[in-house]
Amino acid sequence: MPLRLCGALHALVLTGQTQGLAGAYKRSDASVLRKEISKAIQRHEQHILEWIEHAPQTNEVARSAVLIAGSWFLAALLPDCRFDLLELGASAGINLNFPFYNIEIKNNNFLYEYSDTVCLSPEWRGKQPLRAKLLIGSARGVDLHPLDPTRDGLRLLAYIWADQHERLQRMRAALAVAKRHPVRVDRDDAGHWLSRQLAEPCPHGRLVYHTVAAQYFPTSTRDQVEAALDIAGADTSTDRPLAHLSMESDGGEGAALTLRLWTGGEMHRWSLGRADFHARWIDWQPEEI
Repeated sequence: MPLRLCGALHALVLTGQTQGLAGAYKRSDASVLRKEISKAIQRHEQHILEWIEHAPQTNEVARSAVLIAGSWFLAALLPDCRFDLLELGASAGINLNFPFYNIEIKNNNFLYEYSDTVCLSPEWRGKQPLRAKLLIGSARGVDLHPLDPTRDGLRLLAYIWADQHERLQRMRAALAVAKRHPVRVDRDDAGHWLSRQLAEPCPHGRLVYHTVAAQYFPTSTRDQVEAALDIAGADTSTDRPLAHLSMESDGGEGAALTLRLWTGGEMHRWSLGRADFHARWIDWQPEEI
């Protein structure tokens, strides 16, 4: 509940409904902040009550840097193959648009293809990624409680705190991209949804991915996701491969980056390295395991 209240208050600031609280956010005076929060709660009771009815939803745009690098790695393995994107735990689908984002990697190596878009600049550690553009078909995601980036932009912004200026800037840019490139996120359990998606015939490849989402899935959902991947993986070929890219906690520093690939026959697996949970740094160390 405290997190929901903080989001409700930040939403008031973002929409310009409380100048006093906006000013207090910029100061480091706890007494002033408490006073302005009290005023805001009294004056905007209805807004706050309605806001806290909904669970917090976030969509970390910076994680798309991992997806971009992972897609390059996959494209280098299968350079002429097209892939449909399937994201689990997609929230508002902001990271379904990673093919339209730009990334800056160390040594002033700007890899820009698009103007007026999201620009990602993680602290890059480890090896320089090999750039090889992945051919993309369709893009679709799933979430138990999906948001619409064209309608729920304020909710996405409000759960980024007021002093996180770069994150706010990235989200605003991502929301603008979503208006130009609308995304589709279905409301469903990830396991049920993926089973149905992978059961559908597909003339080319499919890339299933998720970033800091699997830890929130029930065990039954995780098991069903694995079963769906195993079944679909057994029916692949070099023309119709299945890839699974994950950025998930494994108890080590940050998140583990893992790629699995089925092309007919056995599955191949790579550890791609590690990344901060908000992708502030990426340690790129691809190695087949």
